Amino acid sequence: MSREDRSILGWGAFVVAIVALGIALFGLGDDASSSASSEGAGSAAPTVIDVELSEWAVTPSMIEVPEGGATLRVTNKGAMVHNLSIPSLGVKTPDLQSGETAEIEVDGATGQYDALCEIAGHAASGMTAMVVIGDGMGGSGGAMADGKMDWQAMDRMMKDVALEFPAETQGKGGDVLEPTSIDNGVKVYDVTATEVKWEVAPGKFVDAMTYNGVVPAPEIRLEVGDKIRINFKNEMSESTSIHFHGIRVPNQMDGVNPYTQEVVTPGSSFVYEFEALEPAIGIYHSHHHAEVQVPNGLFGSFIITDPAWETTMPIPQYLQDKGYTQVDKEVTMVLNDAGTIGLSLNGKSFPATEPYTLRKGQTMMVHYLNEGLTAHPMHLHQPVGWVIAKDGVPLDFPMPGDTINVSPGERYTVLYKAVDEGVWAWHCHILTHAEGPEGMFGMVTALIVEE
Repeated sequence: MSREDRSILGWGAFVVAIVALGIALFGLGDDASSSASSEGAGSAAPTVIDVELSEWAVTPSMIEVPEGGATLRVTNKGAMVHNLSIPSLGVKTPDLQSGETAEIEVDGATGQYDALCEIAGHAASGMTAMVVIGDGMGGSGGAMADGKMDWQAMDRMMKDVALEFPAETQGKGGDVLEPTSIDNGVKVYDVTATEVKWEVAPGKFVDAMTYNGVVPAPEIRLEVGDKIRINFKNEMSESTSIHFHGIRVPNQMDGVNPYTQEVVTPGSSFVYEFEALEPAIGIYHSHHHAEVQVPNGLFGSFIITDPAWETTMPIPQYLQDKGYTQVDKEVTMVLNDAGTIGLSLNGKSFPATEPYTLRKGQTMMVHYLNEGLTAHPMHLHQPVGWVIAKDGVPLDFPMPGDTINVSPGERYTVLYKAVDEGVWAWHCHILTHAEGPEGMFGMVTALIVEE
């Protein structure tokens, strides 16, 4: 994974062309779901308000909280996992399975606050609400009596977030993992599953499941013909396994318990050993409780190159004739949208994502790997990209596209040639994955093209 000096350009001039989203406002919901309990004459207990989550709604859509605060008793009435978050107040329920209930305390200045389900795609499907504290006319970052945010306040928040980029955070994932040793020609790697606190955005630490303590996991790179041994140890509090997605391995190394191996229980180990038989742009990730473990961080890139090729994936002759004769930078970008890591690029959310740089005329090879639960149309504002490989299989003829839709589990390899100078936004084009009323977040970074 490529890393370069970030100290370029004055970020005060950083301007991106992402379309700002309006705030979705909703009408009054059914007050019947709100309930206040009291204890004895003249002695009121804290207000408890019942909120229900379902596909695809938060009920009531207008949650009225008295001055002094209330307890929201949130129940998932749907069939899928949901949560309820009020970002401006810094409160959120855990991810709730169907039928589960959790309580959160809501207290703040009089005003109106957005609430939503933060599971990827759920807010865009309608799982949003408005929390109104008191009469709703006080200061909540620019909220007004008619429910619309003061545009000056919105502009200030958006600019402030943009100028934080690139924000420093603890931890960096995706660096190439070197073999621990070479044993009779076999490359030996040590991989350990651990649970750590991971800073996904400035000041936002989450409980992550990791390989070797980072998200994404260290990248494993081999050549066709290499023999590999992975000494895998599980130091997590639950069982797991490793599956090599898109990699040709013997059946007993496929990582699916109980069919190909026994589960790797906490404190135990397993040895994966095989030969790199074919070129691949692949992934290694959990295949046990995977709907939780993978989004929570157990994923990394696994790339096998053909030594006969000059680049990781060969450049089609059509593009060579257009001047794409070499690769000046190679980037692996792992996409995620769920779990504790959430909407992110390489384990970080904007403004903590990494910017990338090119000189005019240089070419960048990007491997998009989607380890999330929904598709992501990745859009680089400039220049137009050329898809040269799908799931690690080279294409005889490239496919052009400035927006590349990457479904869960898919991998695309794309070539970009820098043409025009400037700071070019690079983001998922499901706009709710990239921007909100408080500015850019989640799946956003930038490509900086210099003379």
